[in-house]
Amino acid sequence: MPNRLSRETSPYLRQHADNPVDWFPWGEEALQKARAEDKPILLSIGYAACHWCHVMAHESFEDEGTAAVMNERFVSIKVDREERPDLDQIYMTAVHGMTGHGGWPMTVFLTPEGKPFFGGTYFPPADRGGMPAFGRVLISVSDAYRNERPRIEDQAGRVANFIREQTLAAAGDAALGTPMLDSAAASIIQSFEGRFGGFGSAPKFPQAMALDFLLRHYRRTGDDRALEVVEYTLQKMAHGGIYDHLGGGFHRYSVDAQWLVPHFEKMLYDNALLARAYLHTYQITGGELYRRIAEEILDYVRRDMTSPHGGFYSTEDADSEHEEGKFYVWTPDELDAEVGPEAAPVLRDYFGVRPGGNFEGKTILTVDEDVEGLMARHGLSVEQLAVIVAEGSARLFEVRSHRVRPGRDEKIIAAWNGFMLRAFAEGARVLDRPEDLQTAEANARFLLNTMWRDGHMLRIHKDGETRIPGYLEDYAGVADGLLALYEATFDLRWYEAARAIADAMVDLFWDEAAGMFFDSARDSEALVARPRDVWDNATPSGTSLAANVLLRLWALTGDPEQERSPRTVLTNMAGVIAQHGLGFGNLLAALDLLLAPPQEVAIIGDPGGADTTALRDALRREYLPNAVLAAAASDDQAASSAIPLLRDRGLVGGRAAAYVCRGFVCDMPVTEPSALLTKLR
Repeated sequence: MPNRLSRETSPYLRQHADNPVDWFPWGEEALQKARAEDKPILLSIGYAACHWCHVMAHESFEDEGTAAVMNERFVSIKVDREERPDLDQIYMTAVHGMTGHGGWPMTVFLTPEGKPFFGGTYFPPADRGGMPAFGRVLISVSDAYRNERPRIEDQAGRVANFIREQTLAAAGDAALGTPMLDSAAASIIQSFEGRFGGFGSAPKFPQAMALDFLLRHYRRTGDDRALEVVEYTLQKMAHGGIYDHLGGGFHRYSVDAQWLVPHFEKMLYDNALLARAYLHTYQITGGELYRRIAEEILDYVRRDMTSPHGGFYSTEDADSEHEEGKFYVWTPDELDAEVGPEAAPVLRDYFGVRPGGNFEGKTILTVDEDVEGLMARHGLSVEQLAVIVAEGSARLFEVRSHRVRPGRDEKIIAAWNGFMLRAFAEGARVLDRPEDLQTAEANARFLLNTMWRDGHMLRIHKDGETRIPGYLEDYAGVADGLLALYEATFDLRWYEAARAIADAMVDLFWDEAAGMFFDSARDSEALVARPRDVWDNATPSGTSLAANVLLRLWALTGDPEQERSPRTVLTNMAGVIAQHGLGFGNLLAALDLLLAPPQEVAIIGDPGGADTTALRDALRREYLPNAVLAAAASDDQAASSAIPLLRDRGLVGGRAAAYVCRGFVCDMPVTEPSALLTKLR
């Protein structure tokens, strides 16, 4: 018989619906049962694309004997961390505090009041590699709860206090200034791994936000080393196995230092953040590699990760047919059989397909960076090689499309959709591809029609059902994407929606007394602590997103209230962000925007006029991370009423004009694109 999880919409929870474990979703029913029966809670947190979550499920949760112990001695709760980041953040803080490390699957044991007293991550079915067997852990924890209650209660109380202290901890304020930005950039560059690019050793994560901050640093200072670090890293990633060379898009991370063997899951948020990093590097350098990778990421998401209604799906699994990476790898015989005898030797060489492979006997495709050497070996011109690679890649992609695909988590998460909305909006503006704009506008309509209800953002849409109150990152992420879409279209409805969402965000998540944003709303479910995570980890923190959104709105409106809370946050965090640049890439972007200060650009002219288009096109090609853009016709009263930056601006000599301002103090307007760029540079 399926358990309660069969009634859930989360693919991760439904993966466990046929377990013999008597699982509960998080909710009052489970908590009440634990209190009534005085049983500890076994809380298991993971997500659909998590490989080791699948492993532990198969080894332990599908095992009748293990399930019997869980059902007899615990109230077992399964949580999708992507649905409930508040629970994930609180209990991950506890696991880090108790063990010094974290990860998923996360296994935490709680009192019936929800206070954690013991936890870890993956537990094997038998003692292995210093890890205790899960069955032994279950018996030990249960016996301790029954027989050593005072010690357990004391431990739970101390861990709960630790969580609260960590949540409210302040880094210590300091005077804000550009030396902080320089120090942060230096700390990131110092972490650069010079052989293969990226930061640190294995496993190696893309760190897109840190790369984007280095681009800002280069724009502000002209520090060539910052640009070198970004370019080298993006090139190595684009040629490595972490990138899907046939279908586009990046996998989650590389298990080695050289970007060769990925953990094959694909996350929407990674691809949103990386698309922007490649777009921005293309704007700065004009390098076609960066443009191509950005386009391929966006094409991948539009093709494989977009719902019929315009929402973006969350993830694709690492596994297919119970084997990690099986969908993506090749043998020489498979390749030869599909591309023909003339192209096969070239493509084997180009993609590194060798007998024996580089991953469990098969080959993860990589790209030979020595193109000159490859052409010499095969006697090919640049044009000939390009044709062979293009035709061969298309053929291999077609063949691969008939394989069993990895599972796809079709949850639509508001925050992650906001990230990808911004990527598509920026792509539409920078690349001038109509299909990117169409995708962005369809997504914005979906979010506003489906996820934004009665002044509140909902977090999850799945199977026609929209639920779970949104968190700070949902409000800020969607508002951020809508502002980017406004700057791509200058359609006032996107700005007005972003403003309304941002106003609700401040009302629900800003705490004036504490001087900080919390991740859950003031009227949300009471937990052990009100969650707050300021680190930019795999995704931007809600705090950094909120700070960026409000500062951009401040630059458009001049409203000092929109500047005050970001300044407070940045002042309170100043003592730590400059020293830990890798952990605060997006918050550093907000600090850079605050200190710049923003460049405010207003374009007045006929939206369809050639002179207006020329000014807009000049902005499209330029990397302007600290500029905000607004545009309207000279007689557009609605736009000038909604956006103060547009007020009292007019044409110049009957021609479209651009006004460049700082703090709403403007230079003389210009009508020529070259003059506009001179002012902005």
